Amino acid sequence: MKKANYLLIINLVFMMFSCKSSVQTYTIETTLGSMQIRLYDKTPLHKANFEKLVANHLYDSVTFHRVISGFMIQTGNPATKPNAISDSLRNSLDYTVAAEFVPEYFHKKGALAAARTGDQVNPEKRSSSSQFYIVQGYTYGDDDLRQLEDQYKLRLSETQRYVYKSIGGTPHLDQKYTVFGEVIKGMEVIDKIASTKTGPGDVPINEIRILRIKKD
Repeated sequence: MKKANYLLIINLVFMMFSCKSSVQTYTIETTLGSMQIRLYDKTPLHKANFEKLVANHLYDSVTFHRVISGFMIQTGNPATKPNAISDSLRNSLDYTVAAEFVPEYFHKKGALAAARTGDQVNPEKRSSSSQFYIVQGYTYGDDDLRQLEDQYKLRLSETQRYVYKSIGGTPHLDQKYTVFGEVIKGMEVIDKIASTKTGPGDVPINEIRILRIKKD
């Protein structure tokens, strides 16, 4: 797809989700570039939690500790900071956040979503206190989407189909992990991070860090 058309689609999707909603943006500065994100109003628990952690500089210097090309980039583990974290910080993060599944928020490319433990130990699909991932994914054809719907018992809307065919994403994660924001600028940084070489556990061989997250 030509770059101009791609940017047009991004803008249309952004406008669609921005209507009748206050917009709060943050900039994630990383060692490979910066991304601007916005948080969603209909996931207030996750929004408030993220804002609190940013205000407390929790994300300063954490790494992208799990990177899978064509899937997502994950970060937010304070244990990856260059200096050992205190017991008080570790204890302060000993909680989870109730799932907030909103049908109009889905796993398109650039979606900001909360990581969590698996269904066997977490049937309520509660989110991690701090870890999140940003979707890269890839584009799908109509046949691919139909197969995914059958396999994962999905019912994709026409908007989802359009976005997954044009921008891409990871539709099989929809309504399983809470999506609470999206990248609105710096999408190329996702691709740059996702393309890095990784070792065991999908850990980047060369560290990629969040320098800081700042409120715009």
